[in-house]
Amino acid sequence: MTDYDRIAAVIRYVDAHRLEQPGLNTLAEQVGLSSSHLHRLFVRWAGLTPKEFLQSLTLSCAKERLLAGNSVLESALEAGLSGPGRLHDLCIKLESATPGEIKNGGSGWVIHAGCADSPFGPCLIAESPRGICHLSFDPAPAWNYLQTIWPNAELVRDDQRAAALCARMFHRQPTEAPSSLQPMKLFVRGTAFQVVVWQALLRIPEGRLASYGHLAKAVGNPRASRAVGTAIGNNPVAFLIPCHRIIRETGALGGYRWGPIRKKAIQAWEMTGR
Repeated sequence: MTDYDRIAAVIRYVDAHRLEQPGLNTLAEQVGLSSSHLHRLFVRWAGLTPKEFLQSLTLSCAKERLLAGNSVLESALEAGLSGPGRLHDLCIKLESATPGEIKNGGSGWVIHAGCADSPFGPCLIAESPRGICHLSFDPAPAWNYLQTIWPNAELVRDDQRAAALCARMFHRQPTEAPSSLQPMKLFVRGTAFQVVVWQALLRIPEGRLASYGHLAKAVGNPRASRAVGTAIGNNPVAFLIPCHRIIRETGALGGYRWGPIRKKAIQAWEMTGR
């Protein structure tokens, strides 16, 4: 069992027993660790104690209920708990593939791709000459996806580069002033509408949430919530294009390509950022 698996199991237990406010000993029993070991794991993973983490999840659930009566979750954008922006949120830049690049399938390109351990489990990261073109939490099928979408590119395995990118993506505290940071470029392939939706997702601040309806309004088509949901589901760059910040109009968590527990874990991690 990986550290993420243990964190996910604890979150799963808290979801089922949140009204009981389980203590550290109870949580540790669920993953077969000592209380002190679980405490250290949480501090290393989230930068705060298990008790503080549980309080954050409880607050998140309470907010969802408070928002359940609203037709549009614009209040969530104003009331969300926001930690200081991480490195990628300060300097990320998204570009889309041109028709020519799509047509030639990456001919002449070398795409470096590798596996790395993120706070939310193993991930696969791929970087093209134009920028990061893929990030997923399901590495095995991602290789086939890359070969399908860029059939004429040379795919090179580079776990060391992936680990370095992963460390930057999930870095919690920038060590440089925003003005001195080099942009982390994303390079995506999608329809014009998908790219517009993905750009709108990047404008949702870290630690805050929005609804599908809110995002539809943001892209200028208030009745396109279903189409927005489809575009979100096709996001090729998990986490960096933050589709995990979208919830249903009712305040319910909603779907997530990489699983609801991982979505809740990422939301809690962002809300407790320091």
